Amino acid sequence: MDITTGDLVTRKSYNHDLLFRVASIKKDTAIIQGADLRLEADAPINDLEIAAGREIVKRQEKEKEKEEFSYRLFRQDYQLMKEKRTYQTTDGYLNEGRFFQLPAKVLHLDGDQTYLRKCISLYQRVGLQVHGIHINEKEMPDEIGSLVKRIQPDIIVITGHDSYSKNKGMKNDLQAYRHSKYFAETVREARRINPNLDQLVIFAGACQSHFESLIRAGANFASSPLRVNIHALDPVYIAAKIAYTPFMESVGVWDALRNTLTGEKGMGGIETRGLLRTGMPYLEENGE
Repeated sequence: MDITTGDLVTRKSYNHDLLFRVASIKKDTAIIQGADLRLEADAPINDLEIAAGREIVKRQEKEKEKEEFSYRLFRQDYQLMKEKRTYQTTDGYLNEGRFFQLPAKVLHLDGDQTYLRKCISLYQRVGLQVHGIHINEKEMPDEIGSLVKRIQPDIIVITGHDSYSKNKGMKNDLQAYRHSKYFAETVREARRINPNLDQLVIFAGACQSHFESLIRAGANFASSPLRVNIHALDPVYIAAKIAYTPFMESVGVWDALRNTLTGEKGMGGIETRGLLRTGMPYLEENGE
């Protein structure tokens, strides 16, 4: 069976470990992108095998279970934060007065339109305001400046696809990575506008990204310290943790990572102040 763009495939040489979508084909080589992981790679056509319908359903069900488990962990964490915030805001009198919140605004740049849709759905599910923009990774450095000035986000997520190729250099060589240098340039451009790490929180990177260069460029959180694959939804959980932590509290790196699907092997960062601001009194729209 001929392999065409859009097919879901696995790699024979990797013992069919991951599910990929064929992004494009040139001669005997295909560019493949992870169905659930932010990985992009080149693969010989003869190394690919079209995934059977039953196998696709099985993998998708397993992935859905992982995503729901991570979401439940986040909801539990969020509920605890909410109860603590309510107690502190009302000075322990839970029924006295009502408060309002100024939510953080997220700008999410994504090199993959399918992942972007999944991420926006999760942002909405956790109640965050997001401006999601699909843009090629190579174009991100040129576009980020105008986007930051127009949208004025509190959090920026810069992600898409990436990969490390040992054939192109050592792990400390930025040129050995598919898109890491573009992610790093994008972070630097955003930091030229707002260099304050607590006023503008940035997550950058994808699967196997050059973690060190992204942190040096000014990201608060980045992937991937051990050059492993990260899940498509992981950046959303990082953003949500920062967004729902009061601005008077800091978020430790482990606290930010513990509800993600990848954890500390795939992501890391620096201690960062939360962004949530709470006020009183809450007034109904009719003024009563």
